[in-house]
Amino acid sequence: MFTGIVTATGRVQSTSDTTDVQRVAIIPLDGFATGIVAGASIAVDGVCLTVSAVTGNALEFDVVAETLARTTLGERLTEGATVNLERSARLGDEIGGHLVSGHVSTTGTVIAIETANGAHDLRLRVERDWMAYIFEKGFVALDGISLTVGETWPEAGEFMVHLIPETLARTTIGARTLGDQLNVEIDAITHATVETVTRIMEAQ
Repeated sequence: MFTGIVTATGRVQSTSDTTDVQRVAIIPLDGFATGIVAGASIAVDGVCLTVSAVTGNALEFDVVAETLARTTLGERLTEGATVNLERSARLGDEIGGHLVSGHVSTTGTVIAIETANGAHDLRLRVERDWMAYIFEKGFVALDGISLTVGETWPEAGEFMVHLIPETLARTTIGARTLGDQLNVEIDAITHATVETVTRIMEAQ
């Protein structure tokens, strides 16, 4: 489990393909990898990956074809690219965001960026069915970042998030441009609640 509070960014050092698996080496900012060993879980742009090896100052991951196809990692894991990183949460840690599993629900496309008067707002579009779980003031994780949903346009499959300077400085989301895709993870509690209420109503 994670909290959606990105603690570092990392640079993709190299990628190599084997049968249905891509081995990726990522160099995190100094200090992030201290104490990490093979088998640890790390969220990479919001995708939970297992550390396959620690080589010098690089963390290596094996990413299967299913993960590459269902998330943005298939396009984003290129040499020199920068990604968001978060270590798994430990019991007793402060949860500053919300509980995030690292299991991406879908991807969203940036369709508008508003930066007037110091604001930095992203408007995204997802498949319309996902809007049943995305509502104003609810939680969503974008590229592993815990964010509060601002406005929503359910019929269009669109929603907006408002980004503060601290988030822009500590993560990669400020570099996203029109047409870019982001990993979207629906809040698990919201998902379970909506599904439960829907089944009860259908049964009646």
